[in-house]
Amino acid sequence: MTAIDEIKARLDIVDIVSESVELRRAGKSYSGFCPFHHNTRTPAFAVFPDTGTWRCFGECNEGGDIFSYVMKKEGWDFPAALRELAERAGVQLEPLTPEKQELYEEYDRLRELLESAVTFFRHQLLNSPAGEKALQYLHERGLNDETIEAFGIGYSPDSWEAATNHFKAKGYTEADLIDAGLVSERDSGGVYDRFRHRIVLPIRDERGRMTGFGARALDPEGLPKYLNSPQTDLFDKGKILFGLDQARKSIRTEDQVVIVEGYMGVLAPHQHGYTNVVATMGTALTEDHLRLIKRFSRRIILAMDSDAAGIKATLRGVEVARQTLDREGEIRFDARGLLRQEGRLKADIRVSTLPPGMDPDDVINRDPAEWEAIITGAKPIVVHVMETLAAERDLEDPKTKTEIAAQVMPLIEDVPSSIERDTYRQRLARLLRVDERSLLEVRGRRTTPRRRYPAQRPPSVQPTPRVITTSPVEAISTREVHLLGVLLRRPDLIYHIDRQLQEDGLNRINNQDFQHTDHQVLFRLVQDSLHQGESEPLHFVLNHLPEAMMSLADIILARTEKIDPQGKDVLEDLLRALLRLRATGVSQQLDHLRYLQETAQEQGDIRAKEFSNAMVQYVTLLSRLHRARNRYTNHSLTN
Repeated sequence: MTAIDEIKARLDIVDIVSESVELRRAGKSYSGFCPFHHNTRTPAFAVFPDTGTWRCFGECNEGGDIFSYVMKKEGWDFPAALRELAERAGVQLEPLTPEKQELYEEYDRLRELLESAVTFFRHQLLNSPAGEKALQYLHERGLNDETIEAFGIGYSPDSWEAATNHFKAKGYTEADLIDAGLVSERDSGGVYDRFRHRIVLPIRDERGRMTGFGARALDPEGLPKYLNSPQTDLFDKGKILFGLDQARKSIRTEDQVVIVEGYMGVLAPHQHGYTNVVATMGTALTEDHLRLIKRFSRRIILAMDSDAAGIKATLRGVEVARQTLDREGEIRFDARGLLRQEGRLKADIRVSTLPPGMDPDDVINRDPAEWEAIITGAKPIVVHVMETLAAERDLEDPKTKTEIAAQVMPLIEDVPSSIERDTYRQRLARLLRVDERSLLEVRGRRTTPRRRYPAQRPPSVQPTPRVITTSPVEAISTREVHLLGVLLRRPDLIYHIDRQLQEDGLNRINNQDFQHTDHQVLFRLVQDSLHQGESEPLHFVLNHLPEAMMSLADIILARTEKIDPQGKDVLEDLLRALLRLRATGVSQQLDHLRYLQETAQEQGDIRAKEFSNAMVQYVTLLSRLHRARNRYTNHSLTN
C-alpha cells in the first residue's frame, strides 16, 4: 500500500471537511456551504464518503479528494499537503526501495496462488465423491447453490498432500505455499496440507482480493471445528471482516452494517436478502475493524449472542479498565471501549441480542422477519448494558439498584453528548425507580475524569507497520491507474484521445478527469512531457515527480506492464475507460443536484430552478457519454 493510499484509508474526508464546514447527511453524501466562496442560501457543497471526494456545485465548480481539499483550503502544493496529512494519519513517508518493490511483486504472486486455490477447492466440491457429501452438508445447513457459488465455497480433500502436490505441479514452491498459508511445516521437515476434509471459504478483503481461507471440519470429532489461514503478510483477521467485499454496496445503500461472528452468520442473511452483514473471525472486534467499517457507514449494529459471549461479556466489559483500549487497541465487547470508539468515530453503535442458543443462521432460517425485527430493535450501548444488568434481577432490592447504578453511571458519563447523558440518566432512573438526583450522587463519586474526544486525531494505537501491496481499489481508481499506466509509456495518445472526444462533441481529456490528486499531479507531468525536448517523456516524468510519489508511479507501471501501448485496440480501450470515469462522475453529481433541487424547493429558494437547469445539462451530457462509449465495442483490456 502506498503512503497516499494508507493516508486515505486512515483519514475520513468527512472528518477533515467537518473541521471547517458544517455538514449534514444528504442521502449517501453530506452537504454544506462551500468554504471557498460566499453563499448562505443553498448548501451547494457536497462530500462523498464512499469515494472520498468532494465537489462544489456553486461558484467554484471544483472538486477532488482529501488532498485537493487541503491544498485549496490552505493554499499548499501537493507535497505540503501530503506531509501534513501523513503526520495526522501517523503514516511515515518513505521512498519505494527495490526491496519493497520486490515484496509488492511477491504478494501479487501469492494472491494469484490463493485464487488458484479457490478454483482447486471449488473443483473438489463439485467434481469429487467426497465433495458430494460436503455439498450435501451445505444444503442441509440451508445454503443454496447460488450462495455457495457467490461466496466461492469449496472442499479440501481428506489428504495430507493433495493440495501440496497440485500446486507444486503448477510450479509453486513449498515456500510459496507456506507464505500463502496453504500448508503447515512438519517438525521433521517438509510440509503438509493445512486444510483437510473441511468446507473451505475464501476470505477476501474489502477490495475483493484474496487474503486467506476459513475452514470448517466435516468430521464431528475434527478439531479445531473452525480453522483459519495462519497470520501472513496477506491475512490478518484483526483487520479483515468476512463478507465485506460482498456487503459494502448494501452497507452504503442502507447506511448500516450488521456485525456478527462466524461465517454462517453472514451466508444465511445474504441468501435471504440481508446483504449488509459482515463477520469477525474468531477474534474480538478491533479498532481496525471499526475504522474500516466507518469508510462505508457510521451506523453499526452488533448482533450479540445471549449466552456467555453476550451477557457475560457485557458484564465483564463493564469492569474493564478505562486504559484497556489505549493499551491493546482491541475491543472485547468492552462497553467503554465501544463508547470511546463511538465518540472518536462519530458513529452510532447499537447492540441487538439473539434468542438464547441461536446463531444468526438459526434465526433467519426459522423466520427472516424475526431477524429483521431483532436488527430493527437494536439498542444503544448504554441501554443494552443497563437492561442486560437488570434482567432477571430483583429491582426492589436497594443493593441491586446500587450495584447496577454503580456499573452503568460510569458508562453514561463516558457518552460525549450532554443531551444523551441526560436522557440515559432519566432512563436509568425510571428502570430502577429511583430519583434521578440520587444517580447524580453516584456520578459525583467518580474518581476518573470523563475523557473528552477530539474531533479528529490518529488512533491512539497504530497498527504495526506492515508492507502490503494494493492498487487503488474503487473502479474509478482502477480506471485512472489504467489510463495513466498507458499514457506514461505513450503520452502521444493524448492527442488521439482529444481528437476522438472532439468528434463526439466532448471536452478534451484534462486534469479534472482524475478524482485523485496524486493522479492529477502525474497526469500534468505526462502532459508537460509532450512539450519538452530535454529527455524521453517517461524519464521526464520520473525525474520531475515528487519523491513521495515514486512508489505510485512504479506501482502504476507494474500494474499495466502487460498492456501493449502500441496495440491496435489500446485507443478504444482508453476512450472506454475515460468515458466510464466521466459517466460515473456525472451520475454522482446528478444524484446530489437532485437532492439540492428538492431541498431548495422545500425552502422556497430561487436557486431551485438553477439546480433543475443544471440537472438537464448533466442528463444531456450523460446521454452523450453513453452514446460515445457504446461505439467502442472491442474487448476491453480493463476490468
